[in-house]
Amino acid sequence: MRSLRTGLSLASLVTGLALLLAAPAAHAADTPLRDLAAAKGKVIGTAVTGSKLTGAYGDIAGAQFSSLTPGNAMKWGTVEPAQGTFDWTEADQIVAFAQAHNQQVRGHTLVWHNQNPSWLTNGSWTPAQLSGLLQNHISTEVGRYKGKIASWDVVNEPFNEDGTYRPTLWYDGLGADYIANALTWAHAADPAAKLYINDYNVEGVNAKSTALYNLVKSLKARGVPIDGVGLQAHLILGQVPSTLQQNIQRFADLGVDVAITELDIRMALPADSAKLAQQKADFTSVVAACVAVTRCVNVTVWGFTDSDSWVPGTFPGYGAATPYDENYAPKPAYYGISGALGGTTPTPPPPAGACQAAYSVTSQWNTGFTGQVTISCSGASLSSWKANWTFGAGQQITQAWNATCTQSGTVVSCANASYNGSVPDGGSVTFGFNGSWSGSNPVPVVTLG
Repeated sequence: MRSLRTGLSLASLVTGLALLLAAPAAHAADTPLRDLAAAKGKVIGTAVTGSKLTGAYGDIAGAQFSSLTPGNAMKWGTVEPAQGTFDWTEADQIVAFAQAHNQQVRGHTLVWHNQNPSWLTNGSWTPAQLSGLLQNHISTEVGRYKGKIASWDVVNEPFNEDGTYRPTLWYDGLGADYIANALTWAHAADPAAKLYINDYNVEGVNAKSTALYNLVKSLKARGVPIDGVGLQAHLILGQVPSTLQQNIQRFADLGVDVAITELDIRMALPADSAKLAQQKADFTSVVAACVAVTRCVNVTVWGFTDSDSWVPGTFPGYGAATPYDENYAPKPAYYGISGALGGTTPTPPPPAGACQAAYSVTSQWNTGFTGQVTISCSGASLSSWKANWTFGAGQQITQAWNATCTQSGTVVSCANASYNGSVPDGGSVTFGFNGSWSGSNPVPVVTLG
């Protein structure tokens, strides 16, 4: 959906350096995300800028991801800036890189109301002319990459927030059937490619996602070629929809695939350890929801590094939305993705003179589990404590012991009992709880406060 950023401010460089110093380093022994995803039967992707596919950027894009989405290189304004004049340079570069690294390509996007060339948007077209232009564009682009593109975001963002059709060049000029026609033309140009409708704010169950659901149901009933839906997932810190997995499942139940196509989770800057921990929990929650549904086939992040993110330029004061910082160091979010795909999260040693909390699941059954948190101190001590965390998949605490626990939504806070607030240097305290879970039970990050 969004343009990937190409500029880098001094302030963002300073922020990136600070995060680099705070983040765990990526080690060669870490299992690449693409291998973890493959073991789960999933594809893990990233949007990329073709000109950057060298050096560290190219190394990470090739090693960690099994799918690439051109951030801008396949949009109409890029490939046909003048009528009948095509520029495939960057698109070809990305496809070639993907082929060299045994990666899929997700084509993005054929029909959208943004990033169209001025000759198209400023023209006066009859419906027949507009339909001809659209068919020619789709046939030309899809045909050029026939056999090289695994899936296409054919139609992008067709709905308003209330579920009505967005007024665009296409809808206003051709009516709602521009969607069915676009899918039909794309299928004719490459029958093997999977064809998607892609939109934002459709991650949870709401009016907009229900409109998309009804459209897909109608298209399938009419025999129109539609293979999947893309949930963009441009999310805000701490606001992963509670109905995400339910929504993925209801689309899957229609007989189509589902992909998380443009995942990023933005936060108010500057980033700090608490925000990065919440972001990790949010990425864990989104990926875990996809893992839990068989027909959720792909999770793609919208740029893997903060230096290539559209967020700061679009939402002033917000950023740090991707799994890597601006110096290509993995952030906690990276390990959230890894953990949701079955990887292990490294536990850094505690800093000198500090107390820390460690969360573990000691047993799990059907829809319940028992967990515990151990608070330990080295070179420091506590006279009282409070442990805080955010559940990433809707878990609920039902009972606790050796602590007083409260839960508000996904946020849990547990304070010491009257008899165990003291944690001496070199000592530890453990409390436990029972909880309920559904779909997945990822381990959260606990902070002391």
